[in-house]
Amino acid sequence: MSTIEVNGRTVQADAGEMLLTVLRREGIYVPTLCHMEDMLPTGACRLCVVEVEGIPGLVPSCAFPVSEGQKIQTHSPRAVRARKTIIELLLANHPDDCLYCARNGECDLQDMSSELGVRQRRYSGAHWEPKLDLSSVSIVRDPAKCILCGRCVRVCEEVQSVAAIDFTGRGTDSRVAPAFGAGLNVSNCVDCGQCIRVCPTGALTEQSRFKNIFDAIHNPDKVVVVQHAPAVSVTIGEQFGLKTGTDAAGVLNATLRRLGFDYVFDTSFSADLTVLEEGSELLDRIKNGGTLPMFTSCCPAWVDFVELEYPDMIGHLSSCKSPQQMLGAVTKRWWSKKMGLEPEKIFMVSIMPCTAKKFEAQLPEMMHEGLVDVDAVITTRELARIIRLRGLDLANMTPVEADNPFGERSSSGKLFGASGGVMEAAVRTAHFMVTGKELKMPRLQAVRGLDGIKEAKIDVGGIEVGVAAVSGLANARKLVEDIKAGRKDIHFIEFMACPGGCINGGGQPIRADHDAVKARMQALYNIDKDAPVRYAHDNEYLKKLYDEFLGEPLSERSHELLHTTYGRRQAEY
Repeated sequence: MSTIEVNGRTVQADAGEMLLTVLRREGIYVPTLCHMEDMLPTGACRLCVVEVEGIPGLVPSCAFPVSEGQKIQTHSPRAVRARKTIIELLLANHPDDCLYCARNGECDLQDMSSELGVRQRRYSGAHWEPKLDLSSVSIVRDPAKCILCGRCVRVCEEVQSVAAIDFTGRGTDSRVAPAFGAGLNVSNCVDCGQCIRVCPTGALTEQSRFKNIFDAIHNPDKVVVVQHAPAVSVTIGEQFGLKTGTDAAGVLNATLRRLGFDYVFDTSFSADLTVLEEGSELLDRIKNGGTLPMFTSCCPAWVDFVELEYPDMIGHLSSCKSPQQMLGAVTKRWWSKKMGLEPEKIFMVSIMPCTAKKFEAQLPEMMHEGLVDVDAVITTRELARIIRLRGLDLANMTPVEADNPFGERSSSGKLFGASGGVMEAAVRTAHFMVTGKELKMPRLQAVRGLDGIKEAKIDVGGIEVGVAAVSGLANARKLVEDIKAGRKDIHFIEFMACPGGCINGGGQPIRADHDAVKARMQALYNIDKDAPVRYAHDNEYLKKLYDEFLGEPLSERSHELLHTTYGRRQAEY
């Protein structure tokens, strides 16, 4: 341990620990725009500068190690003046459209400007007016609002191993952009949205489909149906003052009805449906010598990653559509008949923790007889904006249930929101399909938690099945490379593009830290622990769907509606 002095107070710290880490632990706030938790510091923004006795210049606390006897001033006049000047220089050529910006009220640059008392423009720079990059169906890129902090570049390269964007140019011509200044649509971007989640300004936001949704709600000829993903209910409450990790499913259902949606469905129902189809597919591959290991296909960013980076591994992907697309398909092809509605009259809206779902919904493979499964996708963040737009307070709604037949779910379906949840749900049902008995311990601790790669060996009716759950595409790349190199002890792998799974998806609330993600995950585990129905195959409405319409898992009809195909993709620079 080292003893240092911070603002006149003695503080204990580990030798070699970075000053910023120590300051945060001691409850001392020092601003930063470039720092990323659990990643090596870059010292790019210089906002975290502090004074260290004996050193003539200011030092960046994020990249300056602790040593015995240091005396530090975090908010000396010199340090505060330097931070204010940095913000003023960033604002010198930054757009003044805060009132219209999607990040208004959630912008780090805006907040720091206010904290440092920047009330007028002292410096004036040449305003660069680049075009918006609207080419992607998921992500909008506004280069004019980029402050070159590098967060998006780092998460794309170091966490996701995609590197769809990077620094280009030099000096005052430095920019963050895809290769050759191309649009995101022709890059190797997989639409995961992690860049949006870490961006401190409005330089990266999601594509909005508000107008399409409101037009449908106000169209008397449309029946507007909404579904919400398992991870949404344990995160949306954060936007309205509820404790992090609160399961707000009941008040969310009530709010969605107040917004004008005719029916509210729970995507956890179709997660149960995915479990039966995917579990059956896995057992079929094991019994009949199919391609193993089988990769899950619930995450469209992961599927996109395989199509772009590992087209030779496409055969390992499960043919199952994601729960979002499955629910859209059965709503328009089965539920519509039960309700006496023409499928064309149904407008399906999905609320997802993910921006890649926007990309997935418009794929030609997700159409049947000229109709898309899902008409519009919005993120958790977008939903919060819509709720506020309509003057509603989710926290004060009276909870109600979702509409059946697609409001019933097992807790297995709810677990899909966390890394390892798909695996856990599938193993529970696969065990029952093989043995006719439930797992004695339905909780699979080995695949729970926030570790990037989790592995286990499961006894399924005397057969040892190797399973793994992976989150974060850099981790995915590691395991896929192991498989390509000849590893054969794993039969089934769950992949999620976002670290921690959908609870930390690219469409989730901004500024979530490690503790918030952990609380969301724990909320899903608590739902599972106390649920009356914990197995997907015990979902009574799911049984009716098979009895009345699908027949059985992997039937001809289920293949027609619930399964899909994949193909090689490549960047088109």
